[in-house]
Amino acid sequence: MGDITLRNKIIIAVWVTCIAMTTLVAVMFYNGLTVKHYRVNTDKFEDGDSLRIVLVADLHSHIYGYGQGDLISVIEGQSPDIIVLAGDIADDVAAFDGAKLLVSGVADIAPVFYVSGNHEYWSGDIENIKETIRALGAAVLEDEYKEIEVNGIALVVAGADDPEWVHFEDKAGLMPMDESFRELAHKSQFKILVAHRPELIETYKEYSFDLVLSGHTHGGVVRIPLLSNGLFAAHQGWFPKYVGGVYEHDGLIQIVSRGVSFDPKTPRIFNPPEVTVIDIYSNDESERK
Repeated sequence: MGDITLRNKIIIAVWVTCIAMTTLVAVMFYNGLTVKHYRVNTDKFEDGDSLRIVLVADLHSHIYGYGQGDLISVIEGQSPDIIVLAGDIADDVAAFDGAKLLVSGVADIAPVFYVSGNHEYWSGDIENIKETIRALGAAVLEDEYKEIEVNGIALVVAGADDPEWVHFEDKAGLMPMDESFRELAHKSQFKILVAHRPELIETYKEYSFDLVLSGHTHGGVVRIPLLSNGLFAAHQGWFPKYVGGVYEHDGLIQIVSRGVSFDPKTPRIFNPPEVTVIDIYSNDESERK
C-alpha cells in the first residue's frame, strides 16, 4: 500500500509539473490580441468631460481574422472617440493589404489619425501609402496639427512624420515640425502628439503638448516579469527605457503602446500584441460614464 501511495504521489507530482509548465509556456508565447487601459487626468477638461482614444501601433500589415475582422472588432468594442495609428501600420516587406483593411474597417467608427513609421519609409512607397490611407478616410499628419472638437471638447491632434524622411524626402530644415508646433504654445486646448518613436521624447518636450502617443518598441519583444519591462527595442538597444506603459515628464504624459505586431520568426515572450486604450478625464472625474 505504501508503494502504491508513493507511486500515486509521484504521478500526481509529474502531472502537476506538466500542467504548470504547459500553462507557463502558453502564457509566455500567447499572441492573441489584448487590450491595455490607461487613464489620464487634465485640468484642461471641464468637469465631467471625458475622451477615449484607441491607439494602434506597429501592425506591419499583419491580418487578424478574415478581413482584419478580429482587430477591427476589438477596436470597435472599446467605443473610441478618436483612433490613433502611430506608425508602421504598413510594412516594408509584407503586402499592404493588412494596413488597408484596418484603415477602411475603422474609418467609420471614429475620426482616425495616422503618422508614418520607419518601415513605411523603408518600403520605398511612402507617398502611395499615405495617399491610400487618406483615401480610405484617415487624416495623415505630417509634422502638422489639426484643431478639432470631440464630445464638445476642444483638442489639438498633432503628428510627427517619422525621422526616416531625411533619407527619402527633400524637406527644408532638420526639424520641419518645429515650424508648426512652436505656435501651439499660444493655444489652450488639450494637445496630443502622435509620434512613432518614443525615444525622441526630449525633442517632443520642447513643445507644449499634454500627451504623447508612440509605438515602435514592440514592447521590447521579450519581457521578464518583475525584472525587465522589455529586452530590446530599435533605436534604444538593450533594456530600453521607453518600451511600454506610462511615463511622466514634468507635466507631459507619454504613453508607449507595445503594438500589435506578430511575427512567428521573432516570437513575443510575456508580451502579447496590445491595443492601447487611453481614457482622459477632467481632474474631478474618476471613471468613464
